[in-house]
Amino acid sequence: MTADTATRVQLVRDATFVRLTTDGAITGSRGTAPDGLFLQDARHLSRWQLTVDGTAPVALVPATAETDDTAACVLTPEGTRDDPPSYTVFRRQSVTEGMLTEHLRLVGNRPEAVTAHVVLTVDTDFADLFELRADDRRYDKPGAEREVRTTADGLCFSYRRADWHAETQLDCRPAPQNVTPAGPGTTATARTLSWRVALDAQGTADLHLTVRARPHGRSPHTGSVQETPRRQAFVRTEGTDDLTLACERGLADIDLLTIPVTGVDGDEVRVPAAGIPWFLTLFGRDSLLTSYFLLPYRPGTAAAVLSALAATQGRRHDAFSGEQPGRIVHETRRGELAHFRQVPYGRYYGAVDATPLFLVLLHAHHETTGDPALAARLETHARRAVDWMLTDGGLEEHGYLVYTPDPGGLVNQNWKDSAGAICFRDGTQAEGPIAVSEAQGYAYDALLRTAELAQDVWGDEAYARRLRERADRLRDHFAADFWMPEADFPALALDGAGRRVDALASDAGHLLWSGILDPERARRVGRRLLEPDFFSGWAVRTLAAGQRPYHPLSYHRGSAWPHDNAVIALGLARHGLADELRTLAEALVAAAARHGHRLPEVLAGYDRSATAGPVPYPHSCSPQAWAAATPAALRTALGQV
Repeated sequence: MTADTATRVQLVRDATFVRLTTDGAITGSRGTAPDGLFLQDARHLSRWQLTVDGTAPVALVPATAETDDTAACVLTPEGTRDDPPSYTVFRRQSVTEGMLTEHLRLVGNRPEAVTAHVVLTVDTDFADLFELRADDRRYDKPGAEREVRTTADGLCFSYRRADWHAETQLDCRPAPQNVTPAGPGTTATARTLSWRVALDAQGTADLHLTVRARPHGRSPHTGSVQETPRRQAFVRTEGTDDLTLACERGLADIDLLTIPVTGVDGDEVRVPAAGIPWFLTLFGRDSLLTSYFLLPYRPGTAAAVLSALAATQGRRHDAFSGEQPGRIVHETRRGELAHFRQVPYGRYYGAVDATPLFLVLLHAHHETTGDPALAARLETHARRAVDWMLTDGGLEEHGYLVYTPDPGGLVNQNWKDSAGAICFRDGTQAEGPIAVSEAQGYAYDALLRTAELAQDVWGDEAYARRLRERADRLRDHFAADFWMPEADFPALALDGAGRRVDALASDAGHLLWSGILDPERARRVGRRLLEPDFFSGWAVRTLAAGQRPYHPLSYHRGSAWPHDNAVIALGLARHGLADELRTLAEALVAAAARHGHRLPEVLAGYDRSATAGPVPYPHSCSPQAWAAATPAALRTALGQV
C-alpha cells in the first residue's frame, strides 16, 4: 500500500491494483493520480462512492493498509456531540486477481433498534491507461458502446467496440433493494444501489460486495478471494539492519509486481512488471535490469524474463512499432488503444539498450547458475540480437548503437526516455541518430559475453573471435570519440553530426559496470560521481547540479533514480572503489529507511542538508521493480569489494 500526494491508497495483488481515496471511494480521477480498479491497462471501476443516511460518511479512521492488498477504514454518518451517530461503518477492502471485494459491517450504537440507509453509486468507464495520463490526449473510439444491466445480485457493465469486449460485474450479498440510474452529473451507465439495513439495539449487519473485472480475451473469474494463494507478507524483524529490511521489502514488492506472460515455448512464465500505476506490464529494459540485480538470489526470474523477451523478439520491420528483426521489445500492452493500433505500444520496440542487455543477462544467468541449458535454448535468439546490433542497431553503419527519435513514440530510447533528457549543457535536446554513452557500454559487454557463450556453450570459436574483435574496435573508438578531456569525463552522447553531447550525466556510471572505460579513467569517473554536484547525499543525480538544464524535480534532468545508482554501485565495486561504494550504499539505504524500506522509482534531486528526509518526486511509481531490486544489487556490490 502507498499513499500518494493526492491521498490515494493503493492496493495490489496478482496483476490487479486498485487506487482509492482515504475513505475507500473511487471518484474517476485522471492525471497523475488516477483512482479505480485496474487490470490489463484498463480501468474496470471508475466510481465507487458510499453515502449513509443521505450524506457522505465521515472518516473516523482513514483507510490504512493491513497488508499490501487489503485496507480498512472506519466511517460514520454525520453527528454532533449531543446527537452522536446512530451506527458506525467498518469498511474493509481487498484486491486479488481481477477482483475487488468489500465488507461493510454496520454496528449499532444505540440501545434501541435503528435503520441505516446505505447507498452505493457505481460506474465504470473502461478507460485505457493512456487516456488517463496527464497529457489530456483524446482518442476516437468509433462504434464504442457502454451498457449496464441489472442482475439478480447487482450489476453487469459491458463495453464493446468492434471485436473488443470487456465486462465488470458487481455481486452483492444481500442483493440491493433498489437499483436506479444515478441521476444528474453522472454518465448514462452510473447506477445507485440502496439498502435499508435494520440494526437491532447495539446490533450488527453486514454487506458483502464483489467486483469482478473481465478484460478483453479473458474468461470470467468465478473464484473467491480465499482460493487465491498468498505469498508471504513482508514483516519487519526487530533488530534487523536497514539493508536487510530494504531487501526483504524489495523482494516482497517484486512478488506484488509479478505477472504471467507467455514464454518462448508457449508456456506461462512469471516476470516482474515495471511498476504501478502506469507500467504493470512487461518492460524489456526494466525487467532485464531487475532480474540482473536479483540473479544471486532469484535466478529463476532472469530465466523467465529471457524466455518472455525471446518470445516477443522482433521478426519484421514495422515503422509504427519500431519492430526490427532481432530487436528486443521495449514494452507490451494489452489495452484497447494498443489493440486497435491507436498507440504503438502493443509491442513497442523503441529501446536502443534492451537488446544488448538481453545478451548481458543471458550470459550472466549461465555464469551465475553454471547451467548452459537456457543459453543453448536461446542461441538462435542471441545470434539474432547480435545481428540487430550490427545492422539496424547501427554498429556497422555508424560505429555505435544509435536511435532516431520516434515522433509517434519515444523521443529518447535509452533509459532516460523523456523528451529533452539527452541534452547539451545549454539544455538543447540532441538530434539523431543519437548514440548514448551507456548503450555503447552495454553493447561492448554484450559482445564479449556472447563471445564467451559462443565458445563455451555453442562451440563456435570463429564466431567468438569475430565478436571479440568487434568489441575491441568499439572500445577503442569509444575512448577516442566520447572522452571529453576538458571535463575529464565521458560525453552523455554523440548527436547525429558526431558532436559530443556535453551535459555531465549519471550515465557515465554505467560505463564502470560494463567495463568499456580503461581502469584509470573508470576510477576517476567513479570518484567524480560522488562529488557534491552529482551526489545529493541520498543518491547520484541524473544530471550534475549547476548546469543550465538541471532541475531537481525533472524526471531525468536532476532527479535521482535508485536503479541508476544500483548500476553505478556495481561499477564502483568492479573497480575497487570501496569508500565511494559504501558512501553511496549507506545513502540509498538511509533513503529507503525513510520510505518504510521501500525505495520509490525516483527521488527529487535536492541536497540531503535541505530536509530531514528525501524530497519525493511527485509522480513516482511505487512499488517499482528495478527500485525494489536495488537493495539486492547493493548487497551484491558490497560483497564484491
